[in-house]
Amino acid sequence: MSKEIALPALPSGSMDTYVGAAFQLPMLSAEEEYGLSVRLRDHKDLQAAQTLIMSHIRFVVRIARGYNGYGLALPDLIQEGTVGLMKAVRRFDPDMGVRLVSFAVHWIKAEIHEYILKNWRIVKVATTKAQRKLFFNLRSSKKRLGWFSKEEVEGVAQDLGVKPETVLEMESRLSGQDIAFDGPLQNEDDQVTATPAGYLSDMRMEPSSLLESADSETHRREGLTAAMKDLDQRSREILEARWLGESKSTLHELAERFQVSAERIRQIEKSAMDKLKARLSISY
Repeated sequence: MSKEIALPALPSGSMDTYVGAAFQLPMLSAEEEYGLSVRLRDHKDLQAAQTLIMSHIRFVVRIARGYNGYGLALPDLIQEGTVGLMKAVRRFDPDMGVRLVSFAVHWIKAEIHEYILKNWRIVKVATTKAQRKLFFNLRSSKKRLGWFSKEEVEGVAQDLGVKPETVLEMESRLSGQDIAFDGPLQNEDDQVTATPAGYLSDMRMEPSSLLESADSETHRREGLTAAMKDLDQRSREILEARWLGESKSTLHELAERFQVSAERIRQIEKSAMDKLKARLSISY
């Protein structure tokens, strides 16, 4: 039976205060960690889970600091890493024969990686497994500034087990920058340059586009009207009540109106819709 370990609460406020308090929390011995993990696994002891998490916050801080180069706030990285630590504590099996910190590293990094990929750029730069691997390894693989040479591309591709084309694509994505759609954009000489809003055309109010849209809408309405006329009166009334009226009727309301079951109304509605789709597909 492990002894109860009193852990102070981490203070709120500045990040320096939080980090300093995290490193003041006592570390657990292997026996204490095992006992707490057994209590959590066998008895769902939340106090044991809290002790395990708080005593490992220092490792989250150390790992999060390694991702400072991505331009994201350290508190956010620590917060995401702590989520990963919580997931690791929940899944940890003390009988595996390893310490919790060794098991938790994967979960902590996975949550931080996911956060970085979602927030580093407005547009996602890594979606496939190979691209995600490249995202976190490409910077460390660069030995100089500038673009990769052919030999460097092939070397990175071989080291990371991906295709050279994937390396080139990711290098291009990482070298790009997010650009505001509107508002001033300054270059290195402090000269204001045009943003996409300044040169992209808005075709919504262009006369030919308006005419085409109106003509298309008229054609759709005429086609629907003609298709509705091909239906029998009951089917037409059911569709109008279900879809074309201001207040939509329910199956049970129509069943009472036509003195049939709600299932029969559903069947008539489906049959009528199928006929409309077939008629309209011929029209277009």
